[in-house]
Amino acid sequence: MKIVSSCFNYLLFIILLTTSNARLASAQYKFVTPDLPKIPEKSYSINNFGAISDNVSDNTKSIQAAIDAALSAGGGKVIITKGEYLCGPLQFGDNLELHLDEGAILKMLPIDKYPGGTTDGNNFISGANLHDIAITGKGTIDGQGSPWWKFAKKEGAKRPRMITFRDCSRILIAQVKLVNSPMFHIAIGGGKTNNVTVQGVIVRAPSSKDPIDPSHNTDACDVTGSRILVKDCDISVGDDDYTCGGGTSDVLITNCTYGYGHGVSIGSGTRNGVKNFTVENCTFTNTECGIRIKTDRDRGGVVDNITYKNLKMTNVTIPILIYESYMAKEKAFRSLDNITPEIAATYPSATITDKTPFYKNITFQNINATVEHGKRAGLIWGLPEAAIENITMKDVNITADKPFGIFFANNVQLTNCNINTKDGKNKLAITNANVTIDGEPFK
Repeated sequence: MKIVSSCFNYLLFIILLTTSNARLASAQYKFVTPDLPKIPEKSYSINNFGAISDNVSDNTKSIQAAIDAALSAGGGKVIITKGEYLCGPLQFGDNLELHLDEGAILKMLPIDKYPGGTTDGNNFISGANLHDIAITGKGTIDGQGSPWWKFAKKEGAKRPRMITFRDCSRILIAQVKLVNSPMFHIAIGGGKTNNVTVQGVIVRAPSSKDPIDPSHNTDACDVTGSRILVKDCDISVGDDDYTCGGGTSDVLITNCTYGYGHGVSIGSGTRNGVKNFTVENCTFTNTECGIRIKTDRDRGGVVDNITYKNLKMTNVTIPILIYESYMAKEKAFRSLDNITPEIAATYPSATITDKTPFYKNITFQNINATVEHGKRAGLIWGLPEAAIENITMKDVNITADKPFGIFFANNVQLTNCNINTKDGKNKLAITNANVTIDGEPFK
């Protein structure tokens, strides 16, 4: 018995030490602003390479020639002057800035003229293994995406991404307006991606629920990597307003305005982990989700030290959605707005593997939200074998019709929160969860 007791005490000590160290690491973390690209000063106007602003001519060769000239000289700024220019896929290079003057509109060729069409889905502006790259200016890139969106659910059909960079370093996208991409507007990823700044960018596409022309998979800003800053952006699209996958760390999203879309997301793939991720001083209006972390047993990793603070949400479908059963097939488990503690308690357990998701050390502070009629206040739902750990909610005020659900979660602390539903104040729906409200156990 003494041996058993000693082992138990040691295990308890390790758990407490791990929790303490995790909270200490969270307190010590400080975001470091990404390094910006360094671009040579020489400029190259696309008009000097034969580009014609008539909204008819195909300017792909002229604009690529301007890019190639800059690259041959070691880099520089390629300028899209005022006017409307049709263009096909462009290849980026090192030390390059594509600058759109105010009044400049760079349009993707229409679907019937776009190289590869729905067979290849060639990305519009792309590059890989590059450094010091930028897209700037007060002009617009127009994806002319509407005819592409109907192919979203057609098997085998492919659609271009507007801007995609992979395994690149020191990236800046600033001030431009991006509209109606056939698919993702900004897609930046790869295991080597680092030092990314997206600032002052406007992104627009119709909601995926638009009754006339819904856009599908038109994510605004997908950035996976390290040292990522998304600042002062104005976004309303048909899918994720922001998302990242596993292998992401040191992220700050601040002072952004979000409209339609699926909110600020993490996942669904979180393998290789997501850590040191902060969202602050943002607004959400008519957004489907405000905050969303999504994954499942076949694609999980450790999601750790995540902070959401100073957020205002108006008429969102669900303010906080954090779950680990994204790919559940049974209807009862997929109806997130209606799932009850009784249903969640029957979710089957599984063996822990290297793909099991683990969420821990997540903080919500100073969040004010009103929820769409008939919807729930929020949902935090772990797995039977991998409960979500260490959730702090402070000064969180939510008004909704249906209760906030907390399933399979440990050490959930609510302080000075007002979650008001038809059932009353702070009437949570919980199962297999350890929850305190203002220091008192929730019963």
